[in-house]
Amino acid sequence: MNLQSAYIYFAEGSTIPKATVDDVKAKLQRYIEMTKKTGEQLGWDYGDAAFPYNIEEPADGKDSWFLLRGKDPKSYKYIIMGVGSETAADSEKNYIQISLPETATHGDKSKANEFCRYLAKEFKAELHLFNGRIQYFQPRKP
Repeated sequence: MNLQSAYIYFAEGSTIPKATVDDVKAKLQRYIEMTKKTGEQLGWDYGDAAFPYNIEEPADGKDSWFLLRGKDPKSYKYIIMGVGSETAADSEKNYIQISLPETATHGDKSKANEFCRYLAKEFKAELHLFNGRIQYFQPRKP
């Protein structure tokens, strides 16, 4: 399976040093609530358009990854989100990985980019996008 992945790395200045699957789910729930409230103000069901997925946690991925399954399979299929760490130069780098399977649609990629930016801003972390570009949301020294 050929996956495309984006990474959110926790760095000095991030709100937390390491995220769990529950932390990521909590941030996504907050995103869902915010978009629903925006929709109420606009008189439109914006929550379903902004987050067209159901959150599923397979038994084999407990505490390490979960799946966002699209509510409309024609437009949205899957996004995989997980947490992990890697050791480099005697230091541990913790990250959130957002992956798109081969069968992902353009809608999935757009939503994945949107969720990546939202999570990176919320955690004040360093975002490595699918296209290789890097965005910094953590406070950095001048």
